[in-house]
Amino acid sequence: MYSPSLSPAPVPTSRVSPPRHRPAVGGDPHVREREQYGQPTRPQQHPAAPSAARRVGAVRPAVPVGAPRLDNPAEQSPRLRAALAGVSRICPAFVPRQLLREDEHHVLVVGTAGRTPVVAKCLTPPLPGREVTRTTREAAELLRREVAAYRTFVRQRPPARLPKLVAADTDRCVLLMERVPGRPAARERHPCNTPSPGEVRAILGAVRSLNLWRPPTGSFDRPLDYPREIARYHALGLLTDRDAGDLQHLLHGLAHTAPQFCHGDALLTNVLLAPSGPVLVDWEQAGWYLPGYDLAVLWTVLSGDTAARRQISQVAQSSGTLPRDAFLVNLILVLMREIRMHDVPGAGEEQRILIRRLHEDAALARRAVRAAVGTR
Repeated sequence: MYSPSLSPAPVPTSRVSPPRHRPAVGGDPHVREREQYGQPTRPQQHPAAPSAARRVGAVRPAVPVGAPRLDNPAEQSPRLRAALAGVSRICPAFVPRQLLREDEHHVLVVGTAGRTPVVAKCLTPPLPGREVTRTTREAAELLRREVAAYRTFVRQRPPARLPKLVAADTDRCVLLMERVPGRPAARERHPCNTPSPGEVRAILGAVRSLNLWRPPTGSFDRPLDYPREIARYHALGLLTDRDAGDLQHLLHGLAHTAPQFCHGDALLTNVLLAPSGPVLVDWEQAGWYLPGYDLAVLWTVLSGDTAARRQISQVAQSSGTLPRDAFLVNLILVLMREIRMHDVPGAGEEQRILIRRLHEDAALARRAVRAAVGTR
């Protein structure tokens, strides 16, 4: 999920709202969020938590009076206070410490629940008089999917490390989770500096362990409709007639292949390197995919690490022809998504370099697909 590093700026001693950086060109829009999941800037001091009497007092729909507050008045927008009120409903002990991110759809606040450091992720309520847009509905659905995933993980813990669920509210789209100490494996979607070989091996091992896990029946669905995605990229001109035909041919051979449980968004920005090992965050896209989807995502974003790519390719092909074909289908679709995401008008020089590299990777993947079709 380029340009200068997006590491958080030092927080001054006075109580001033931390600067809000725009994402780097081609960077992940949630990158500051993931930095704060790990090692944060120094938290602001906060007065004592509001009393229970204030929490249960009268509240207005837009600006709840009894909601927990942050120190800085500039951070106390009506939408933020409404979101904090939603957190307080499901966790009265929550004390907000620092605003991590507030955008059109989400609010992220770090704080404490008793002595436990936590991160609150909330869907911001729509502004009065504004219609609920399609993107807002999609953001709400993704957050509900993440809440459902964390609740499933409470019932049956996966082998990969992830933040523990503290509290959640599906209706109000509020998620409160453990704050894990650590640092993000990358601060950019396509990092220039990849993790060390040992860290890459640990990340790959965590992903492979997750892919072998079998969650409870009916807990997850299939987020990706493969024939539909191929048809969509074909209609957009990103896939030629031959590309679409080759992918459909491989899909036909994979019709009876068992799906694999995947994180679905295994970017390095979604991995925290904690003392206990890699920790996976942001589970909105988790579900059943063709085998090798997470490997395809990692292969795509590790363009600067030839050894890591070679290792991923060997893992993808080690189980036989069908897993190899599934990996190639996944790889083409992931590359098409990245090209469509970044190849936009007005791209700067650094982004044009990224786009050119993605097209080169896509050409390499096309040749591999054609070779796989020729061997069937």
